[in-house]
Order: sequence, then C-alpha cells, then structure tokens
Amino acid sequence: RIKRTFEELKENNKKAHISFLVAGDPDLDTSFELIQALIQGGSDIVEIGIPFSDPIADGPAIQAAASRALKQGVKVDEIFDVIKKCRKVTEVPLLFLMYINTMLIYGKEKFIKRCREEGIDGLIIPDLPYEERDEILPLMKKYNIELIPLVAPTSKDRIEKITSDSDGFIYCVSSMGVTGRASTFHKNVENYIQEVREKTTLPLVIGFGITTVEDVKRFEKLGDGVIVGTAIVKEIERTKGNPDKLKVFVDQLFNNK
Repeated sequence: RIKRTFEELKENNKKAHISFLVAGDPDLDTSFELIQALIQGGSDIVEIGIPFSDPIADGPAIQAAASRALKQGVKVDEIFDVIKKCRKVTEVPLLFLMYINTMLIYGKEKFIKRCREEGIDGLIIPDLPYEERDEILPLMKKYNIELIPLVAPTSKDRIEKITSDSDGFIYCVSSMGVTGRASTFHKNVENYIQEVREKTTLPLVIGFGITTVEDVKRFEKLGDGVIVGTAIVKEIERTKGNPDKLKVFVDQLFNNK
C-alpha cells in the first residue's frame, strides 16, 4: 500500500500528506472516527501512535496524549481491533509509531504477525538503533511489514547504512530534539535533505515540527511528503476529539483551503 500510494502521488505530481494521532486519545472509539476524519481531510497515510510511558522522541503535547490514553488502560490488542475496523472502510496505508519495548513485551513475532493480519503496513520505531535492527527485520520481511527508518541531521556518514535494506519511505527528522518544536528546524535542512537524497532512491518524508500551512508548503518542495503530528494532537485535545473539526483542520493544513 505504501509503495502504491507514493507511485500514484508521483504520477499526479503530488506530495504525500501524512498525519499522526495517538491511539486512545481521547478514547479508542473516537480514535477510529478521528482516523477516518484524517483520511477524509486529505491524509494519504495515517501514522498511529501506540501510547508509551517514556516516549523519547515525543514533545510535551504527544506525551500528554499518550498519558491520557494510558490512564484509561488502553491495551495493544484493543488498538489492533481499531485497525481491523479501519481496514473494513479504507485502503489508505496505516503505520504504527511505537517504541521497541512494546513489541518485546507483546512478543516480536506475535506483534508483527498481528500487524500483517489486521492491516498495518509499516512501523516507525524511534528507539530502535540501526545496530539492533536485525532483531526484528527478518520477521518484518517475513510478514511483509515495512520498517520505516529515521535519519536526522546528525546521521551524516550513517545515512547510507540506516537507509539500506529498507522499503516504504525514509523519515527525515527536520529538527534537533523532540517533536512539536516548530521554530527549531535545522539551519542547513536543505543540504541535509539533499545528502539523504543522494544515498537512497526511496521517497523522503519530512517530519518533526511541521505545524503550519507555511511549513507544509516549504517542506513539500524539499521532500516527497510531510508528516504533521503535534499540531493534529493539539487540535484533538482542543476540540475534545471532534472528528468534524479535525477533518476541517487537516483539510486546511494540507490543502490550504
């Protein structure tokens, strides 16, 4: 689904719009409706965060959303049930953003096999270093789930290694630090994206701190797509999980309406 989506977008001279929310915030039934709202608002791919107690890559807004979900006792199996429900109504690629401990506790093969069964297309795992990738990569290849690698402005001579043996797309981190800090884009971000471009033929998608229409326009020009997370999570909190309002918000953000 990921590959097909990028091929179709390229044929139509469009960039990928990827949105993010935390599963279970404000609750799982609403999460299902919010995922549909993101798609109806123009998201080509949806990234679903599995709430975790110590999310090292996430800024305060996403951490708060994860805490709200965890306080309700959201379980991984219940999140899979939401994915199963989504797959009855959409073929848009669905990804999990998660931390490796969740998978280790659930059981590596059990988790990846369930991703395949319920219709998850890829995993983004910020705390899985390249050196430990072999722990799960063979299983992911077995079940045809893409491991989406993250590269950062500091990756430099590791870019080629990190992007090797991957499919789907490359997640290019646009700023130093955690998500949601809009004013802290890396000062040489254009050069850094060009550096990554020279090392891989996969689509480059830029995320971390993209919060406004202006940000979306700027980074669409540099990469093959953009990821918006914190702005969406804040909007969900602000509107208490209103799907109609989220659809309008995402439509304005991605389509500048």
